[in-house]
Amino acid sequence: KKKKPKLLNKFDKTIKAELDAAEKLRKKGKVEEALRAFEALVNQYPQSPRARYGKAQSEDDLAEKMRSNEMLQQAINTYDEVVSLPNVPSDLIKLSLKREADRQQFLGRMRGSLVTLQKLVQLFPSETSFKNDLGVGYLLIGDNSNAKKVYEEVLSLAPNDGFAKVHYGFILKAENKIAESIPYLQEGLESGDPGTDDGRFYFHLGDALQRMGDKEAYKWYELGYQRGHFASVWQRSLYNVKGLKAQPWWTAKETGYTELVKSLEKNWKLIRDEGLAVMDKKRSLFLPEDENLREKGDWSQFTLWQQGRKNENACKSVPKTCALLERFPEATGCRRGQIKYSIMHPGTHVWPHTGPTNCRLRMHLGLVIPKEGCRIRCAQENRDWEEGKVLIFDDSFEHEVWQDAESYRLIFIVDVWHPELTAQQRRTLPAI
Repeated sequence: KKKKPKLLNKFDKTIKAELDAAEKLRKKGKVEEALRAFEALVNQYPQSPRARYGKAQSEDDLAEKMRSNEMLQQAINTYDEVVSLPNVPSDLIKLSLKREADRQQFLGRMRGSLVTLQKLVQLFPSETSFKNDLGVGYLLIGDNSNAKKVYEEVLSLAPNDGFAKVHYGFILKAENKIAESIPYLQEGLESGDPGTDDGRFYFHLGDALQRMGDKEAYKWYELGYQRGHFASVWQRSLYNVKGLKAQPWWTAKETGYTELVKSLEKNWKLIRDEGLAVMDKKRSLFLPEDENLREKGDWSQFTLWQQGRKNENACKSVPKTCALLERFPEATGCRRGQIKYSIMHPGTHVWPHTGPTNCRLRMHLGLVIPKEGCRIRCAQENRDWEEGKVLIFDDSFEHEVWQDAESYRLIFIVDVWHPELTAQQRRTLPAI
């Protein structure tokens, strides 16, 4: 059984009845009354940590009720004040700082939250859970190397800590230490410790196993699916809208975007010629794929729209292609996708991988396609590109690409909103 935290110091025990009365109001959801009661107690007993903590909690509750960031900042300040009072019970310090860090993260104040978490670790150096939270704090600001040090420290103190293991494995995988990452991710997930049951860890463990040629990958994908993290074993995107039609391959008619498909196919030579001119003149405009999706080879892209934003400079190089696309907001306004040229040279293999979201479909227009040696698999079906023809697939399903031809392959990629998304969702879904 969990021990009840001790929240009262000697003095607070003498005013327990008053504190309990105020807390009762808060528990009943009478937030404004509770806040007034705790404010009165803080004014009367400024040295009372429990009264100050109750005030912080009431402000926190009120911030949620009013949806007010300003009130939430007030709560954060009050949690901080609790800790600076004399004779604060250690359980109350822990609760105050932990909640303060959590609320700072909620407001996007990642660096402030990091300082709060560092304070917790300094005050309670033997508590690994605080170190684990600190590691997450570093990850949230993209500081993987400090996060890694924290998790190494945790694992030296508590070698079986599942939370530290999955996060350490996650960092190793990000460093491309694929084989090394597997045991940490696997043992961490198997531990069942709180905070380990997260779709990202199933995703990255499966991916690491696939890259090592290990068929066990699908066992973990299946488990991730059973735990509700993936829509299916094959469809493993993590940023999803529930209930959207899901199938690997689509026809133009099924998407409802027949005008866009007709326009791309009718003007494919124009799109191809502008792309070739860019390739000839300014190869540097094509940037190498940088998401670590290639096992081997040479694959570069030239992006015209990213997250629904037009790259004006890029469009100056291919003006007719960009003018053509302006008529199709389902593509140019797709904040969860891109529009780009993609060139892949012989000897390239793209690992099986999954896009981040089920909110888009991906169109591939063939521009320069060698006679044989190029193919794409989505889920369990392979397809070939054809010059002047559009292939449409849902890249939230696992897909893989081989380029074993004699010469380069050039295609044009156009992402579009999933046709079942409402106008409201298209306007409000955050970009990816």
